[in-house]
Amino acid sequence: MTPAELSRTVLHAVRRAVDEGELSVTVPERAVVAPPGPGGCGDYATNIALQLARAAGRPPRDVAEILRTRLLGEPRFTDVVVTGPGFLNLSLHGTASAGLVEEILRRGQWYGHATTGFSGAAVRLRCPAEVRAVVVADTLARVLRSQGDFVRVECEGRPAPEWESVLGADVTPRGPRIADQDVTPRGPRIADRHVTTTTREPHIPDRDVTVRPVPVPAPADPLPLGRDAGRWALLYPAAHDRPKIPGDHLVQRESNPLFRVRYAHARTRALLRNAADLGFDPEPGPVSEAEALVAALGDHPRVLAATATQHTPDRLARHLVTVADAAMPLLPAVLPLGEEKPSAAHRARLALAEAAGTVLAGGLSLLGIDAPDHL
Repeated sequence: MTPAELSRTVLHAVRRAVDEGELSVTVPERAVVAPPGPGGCGDYATNIALQLARAAGRPPRDVAEILRTRLLGEPRFTDVVVTGPGFLNLSLHGTASAGLVEEILRRGQWYGHATTGFSGAAVRLRCPAEVRAVVVADTLARVLRSQGDFVRVECEGRPAPEWESVLGADVTPRGPRIADQDVTPRGPRIADRHVTTTTREPHIPDRDVTVRPVPVPAPADPLPLGRDAGRWALLYPAAHDRPKIPGDHLVQRESNPLFRVRYAHARTRALLRNAADLGFDPEPGPVSEAEALVAALGDHPRVLAATATQHTPDRLARHLVTVADAAMPLLPAVLPLGEEKPSAAHRARLALAEAAGTVLAGGLSLLGIDAPDHL
């Protein structure tokens, strides 16, 4: 059960409460569903009751209890608990996590991307000719396009050619200029009614974004790190934080977040190869003690959308670390040990591991970083 499906289920409960006269509110277009925060429980949580309380003229916990009674009838939920001021916490059956894994494996690295091509906004990204700003702008363009936006990057100056050849940051403007739009004439000119013209009128983009993260401090230079470590060093810190160059981005040990992400991905690919040698394939199914990983995978579409709207590639980088750290405890139990035969549980764990590797590869690709099968 994906977060999008959960959102629709929550909204259906709101609609039922409105139709039955228990709530007098306008049903929102979307309910935010995410992993529970501190004090929460279950697999997912939503603040829809807090969102509706003022319009309903009732305390948030009262609204939450009204929705809880309807959500408990959903067969894919094992429990619905109200916590804090009115958060609804949703616990899912194992078959629901299997549906999420099926969705990820079906969509592949495009899980979490817009499904209808260009369906968003026209965005103009501006950035100064500074290495970190150019890499951030290039990454934001990738993420925005994944969410269906049309993006044009404009650099205020000439980027150094090494930023593209070494770091893979391409901010070359392509496609029609967002600032201009061809306009067909509405009629003949008054001065000469036998002449038609085509004019150009200014068109304001839906969003005009300037990217100005804290620059790389002189004399530090990310280029010697290479493409993958160099981009990670510039993208992982928040925009208001100073990047650490060189840092430990090339060190292959647990303290290096980039290594943990790429190592977890490589492990999932190795498990698929080993399972093929043993003669069994992944098959989505219920997996016990993997709630943190399932929640992190289900949260991936929301993280991509938030990264695009808030222009924060560091959010995506940190999310990939969360996925990798949640996947690692699962991996030792994927393959059968000794004389043990592959079971349905092994196939389900293998499918979940493959889904984790798929999300890691897709996220790294949006950051412009390679996801090697061998590490």
